[in-house]
Amino acid sequence: MYNDKEKFIYFIESEGFDRDQKLKSYLYPNASIRYSLLELCCYYGAVDCFKLLRTKFNSKITETCLQLSFLGRNPEIMSECLKYQKPDEQCMINAIISHNIDFVTFLVNEYNIEIDLFYCVLYHNLESFLVYFDQTNDFNKCFVNSTLFEIPALCEYFLSYGANVNEKDNIGQTALHIAAKFNNEDIADILILHDANINEKDIYGRTALHTAASFNSIETAILLITCGANINEKDEIGDTALHHAASYKNKEMAESFILYGANINEKNKQGETALHITALNNMKETAILLISHGANINEKDEYGKTALHKSAAFNSKETADLLISHGANINEKDEYGKIALHIAAHENSKEIVDLLISHGANINEKDKNEKTPLHHAASCNSKEMVNLLISHGANINEKDENGQTALHIAAVFNSKETAELLISYDANINEKNNLGETALQIAAVFNNKETADLLISHGANINEII
Repeated sequence: MYNDKEKFIYFIESEGFDRDQKLKSYLYPNASIRYSLLELCCYYGAVDCFKLLRTKFNSKITETCLQLSFLGRNPEIMSECLKYQKPDEQCMINAIISHNIDFVTFLVNEYNIEIDLFYCVLYHNLESFLVYFDQTNDFNKCFVNSTLFEIPALCEYFLSYGANVNEKDNIGQTALHIAAKFNNEDIADILILHDANINEKDIYGRTALHTAASFNSIETAILLITCGANINEKDEIGDTALHHAASYKNKEMAESFILYGANINEKNKQGETALHITALNNMKETAILLISHGANINEKDEYGKTALHKSAAFNSKETADLLISHGANINEKDEYGKIALHIAAHENSKEIVDLLISHGANINEKDKNEKTPLHHAASCNSKEMVNLLISHGANINEKDENGQTALHIAAVFNSKETAELLISYDANINEKNNLGETALQIAAVFNNKETADLLISHGANINEII
């Protein structure tokens, strides 16, 4: 690292030194890659150590050596590497990262490697960006990317020379989308004054307002709305800006949208409202905001799920509690006949199950397949959940549409611990399903030896015939 030749000589001449060793560290360019000693010399620009390895061990100059030399910024090392390797795009990226304009222009002029504007922006290398513009004179491409430098005068320069204000990048984003992403109100204002299409969409159908919502760019969002952005515009999956604010947990943004007239109960293509989104993200405060402004608490998505179903699926206890306190229907069914308790039991959401039961959820409610929450818990080998449901009165021997009890289900999934618990609560070990099968026969069919042995040890009839 420090090009300390004396210490390096001591290191390589010490007993047990492995000249082929490769090192890995979060300090290196890629923490998941192992680098040779020569490659690390290139990275750190340690020219004396580099020469020593080459002289003493004839260490191989790899493609990585050349790439890293553009980060190490040592011309002598780079020149030596160029004798054995040809520069590639990664060399250009590293030259941009190192902010060495001589390296950048060298690669452009000598090897015709194009400057990557993405990395110019990512590493704030304005000089390389301007070299690209000088060589290509591509006003439109440079204009869109110039927004990322957050320099209003730079955008105005390109616009003054006729750049298309609605030009798009490779994912369909305009300069206005980018300004919205970084909450650059000044640049957004300039773009709008130059007739930027406020409702222009990217390849995902998102407008600049959607982008502002996702990145919590409140000031830019308000500017867009006051300048005519459609607050209820939908992207390709039907999400409005309010959906995006809910998805990214931006409560203040959601509040602003409501203030400016966003439709609280607007649905996306899956039939989800913003309240559904807050429920799955456990955004209690945003849910309170939506409910206080008229969100329909029992609204269903395309699968018949309410916000309470979503809370149960994602273990969003605080939001579930809020929904219940505001009148959510505990036993509302989705299109599969499931109430929130079925879902919470399947997801092993113990706190949600406790909450739902304490507020009157029907513990033996059946879904369209006539499965109770206990059946769902058994399918997941959730011993604690099974115990909880039974302690609250779940019917152990209740059957589904196939005549299967929870014990049958445990046998299917080789849920030995669950089966043992069910048996301890007096589950009928020889109960038959509609096909006349016992839990033991099912365990045998699925080759679930552990569960089969357990059933036999508790008296399952081994000679039972279908």
